[in-house]
Amino acid sequence: MDGTGGLGERDLAVLELEGRQWRTAGAKERAIREELGLSSTRYYQLLNALLDRPEALAHAPVLVNRLRRIRDARRAAR
Repeated sequence: MDGTGGLGERDLAVLELEGRQWRTAGAKERAIREELGLSSTRYYQLLNALLDRPEALAHAPVLVNRLRRIRDARRAAR
């Protein structure tokens, strides 16, 4: 077992990028484009799908649980 729990390289890169702290508003979007080669929309689609995967929860439980809480709060506010 490689310790990634079945997550692909892109999945791991999305989780790693999402776990970073960002100093400026555009820095995250720029990193998404430059490092992952994705549009912001596609990135957030992938991230949202990752949050529902048990492998992602097992790999980064604190990050995934925090993002799930934020997502759930936004859905409840609609």
